[in-house]
Amino acid sequence: MHLLSRSVSNTSLRAHSFSLSFALIPSISASSSFSSKCRAERISVPSQPPSVPKRVPFTLSLHGHSWQDPYHWMRNTNDPDFLNYLNQENSYAQAFMADTGSLQRTLVAEMKNRMPSKVATPVECFGPWLYYEYIPEGKEYPVLCRRLQTNKPGWAEKILSYVKAEFRREEILLDWNEVAEKHGYVHVGQCRISPDHNFLAYTLDATGSEQFMLQIKDLRNGCIIPMAPVNGVVSLAWAQDCKTLFYTIADENQRPYRVLCTKLEPGNTDDTLVFMENDPSYCVDLTSTKDGKFITVYVVDATEPLNGLQRVHERVSGVQYFLEHHFGFFYILTNAPMKENIKCSHEGLYLARCRVGDIQSITWQNIFYPGEDTCIQDMDIFNGHLVLFLNKDGFPMICSIDLPINVDCKHQMLIEDLNPWLFPILSNSCSVEPGSNLDFMSSVYRVVLSSPVIPDVIVDYDMARRTFSIVQQEEVLGAPSNARSCSSGYELDTLQHRGIEKDAKDKNVELERLKDFSSTYCCERKEVISHDGIRVPLTILYSPKAWKSSQSPGILHGYGAYGEVLDKSWRVDRLSLLDRGWVIAFADVRGGGGDDPSWHKTGSGLFKQNSIHDFVSCGKYLIDEGYVQRDQLSAIGVSAGCLLIGVALNMYPNLFRAAILKVPFLDILNSLLDPSLPLTMLDYEEFGNPGIKSEFECISSYCPYKNIRPRGCHPSVLVTASFNDSRVGVWEAAKWVAKVRDSACSSCSRSVILKTNMSGGHFGEGGRYIQCEEVAYDYAFLVKAMGVDMN
Repeated sequence: MHLLSRSVSNTSLRAHSFSLSFALIPSISASSSFSSKCRAERISVPSQPPSVPKRVPFTLSLHGHSWQDPYHWMRNTNDPDFLNYLNQENSYAQAFMADTGSLQRTLVAEMKNRMPSKVATPVECFGPWLYYEYIPEGKEYPVLCRRLQTNKPGWAEKILSYVKAEFRREEILLDWNEVAEKHGYVHVGQCRISPDHNFLAYTLDATGSEQFMLQIKDLRNGCIIPMAPVNGVVSLAWAQDCKTLFYTIADENQRPYRVLCTKLEPGNTDDTLVFMENDPSYCVDLTSTKDGKFITVYVVDATEPLNGLQRVHERVSGVQYFLEHHFGFFYILTNAPMKENIKCSHEGLYLARCRVGDIQSITWQNIFYPGEDTCIQDMDIFNGHLVLFLNKDGFPMICSIDLPINVDCKHQMLIEDLNPWLFPILSNSCSVEPGSNLDFMSSVYRVVLSSPVIPDVIVDYDMARRTFSIVQQEEVLGAPSNARSCSSGYELDTLQHRGIEKDAKDKNVELERLKDFSSTYCCERKEVISHDGIRVPLTILYSPKAWKSSQSPGILHGYGAYGEVLDKSWRVDRLSLLDRGWVIAFADVRGGGGDDPSWHKTGSGLFKQNSIHDFVSCGKYLIDEGYVQRDQLSAIGVSAGCLLIGVALNMYPNLFRAAILKVPFLDILNSLLDPSLPLTMLDYEEFGNPGIKSEFECISSYCPYKNIRPRGCHPSVLVTASFNDSRVGVWEAAKWVAKVRDSACSSCSRSVILKTNMSGGHFGEGGRYIQCEEVAYDYAFLVKAMGVDMN
């Protein structure tokens, strides 16, 4: 689990992670080749050629190897020549895309017409308040609000309360739109309500640089509390006195390394340093237990926040501890080595507990271990229940266990021994995301379910009654008339084969409220054999009505880093392509999230090539099995996911007709050789340290920027970057485009374009309607580059 990574998360109203081969550029076999004629010759390009940046000799040497980087000078983003180059590239991209204007407007109109004018989250009870968010009509960003709830008993009072609800004063706590209008950009990192609900602490980035500043709002008067500027804030946690706030500060490399606390007292000008991490290979996270009794960085008693820290265990590389507290016990998810007499089939997390006073004891009570085909991914805790997020055979599961737990620590236990309630989940759901679930005393757990064919569904699971209810589903305007209720086509995945019975009547009543699009769009899950025999999950989405076997264009998405699961949740904008016969596929390659931690490990470091081969294998499968027309496959990567795409384009330039690289991490070798860059030292664990010869040779063998093929044809590529990106430098995209232009034939080089947001950061603009315009631009590029008839 990484606190920071080169990843991108979508902005939404959802609640706010061994074969070895260095021969990565093999020749293309005859069976994989296409026409030798340059495909870019059929693409209309501007009469004015793209700009040619200056070349400045620069030599790098390491481990007896030397190489040239004539575009190293672009690292200086203040160089007027670099700024001029980016502006010229933006002009060229605009000219290249000029003939797609009508298509872009059509796509934007389609996407907006499917979206309701106003969206809101259902209210969530937290203490005496009901909290919720909504995006006002015509606005881009959400507004955080609350209302007082009524606790009067009796049905008459409830009806009266309901009638008066509209007249109760709504409190606006934070309006993202106001910040965006003032600064031109908004990214809210964390929001934390104080235990007494009188203060809101939040972190705000108004430039895109991710230098989040701390702000504290007094909710009683709506005023921001005056304080000395605090920038670089990453995480927040309140003490129980509601006047002490802990926060972490990042260094110049974006590594959270210091914990401080501030007191909301008159005259307080100096914040207190609580802890500092001096090892640059580690970062510090900060959170509070669900009941608010403890703050975990080490362990801080939240009732006496300045009485010092208590260490959980001696630090061991690779060993993790995640703590929650429940009535005098710490519940701990850990992968620490087990006792010698305990056998476990994998290296994943297991659940242990100890009394608060015994936290440093070596005799923790091991509660249970996951089964052979199951791994624990996360936990949450409430007054009467423990919630566990699991993965079984590659599919997500959630269960609750009644608390307190009576455990006989003398015998090894499995989760089934604790009488868990497995939450009913649609069997084809590809994503399961927890809601905010702030109230420790609640017996209801809120979850967002989604799949490529089911719009986001908010579900409340009553853990005491072991029932569930559908709270809300994302509305899709102009939906196909044959969209059906889920009960007509799906069974609930509750591990029926384990003997857990279902009340079909009650569940079908709830399912009838859901709408899915599986009768209009087909979602298939395949397993693709990679180069070493490993089976790689591939999710394929298409419209049976519009799709034509071996004649349809397609997009392959990939990421494969940091153990993150590729997002396959519902996206309404995809319908514009699916309805026109496109295939959209998702390759869950090694390096990303999988059945257990080994899926990540076998696609990182010295094994990074596995994730690349996995991706290429999935692309070939789509063509060989007739899902996508030969010469009509494209690829999309984001951030670290662009490593996959960049290497695949070098390995098999004829496999992909076009690609989109968004805020791309492409110059991995040179970036990891510079420890002054943000995230570099933290990324040694993920990608390797080029200071070590074997790891240098591995990285050098696949680095997309270093291994661009000379003197050949190249797929059409749209590269997008952000000038203020602090995770992936804007120069990585610019250098890669310049080098491709040097190497590709004259026709291909003119169909590679660079579009830079001169004011945004790694996460882009993120607004509701702005996203429609960005996606329409991407789709229009693919249509043009691939010569697809959208009529």
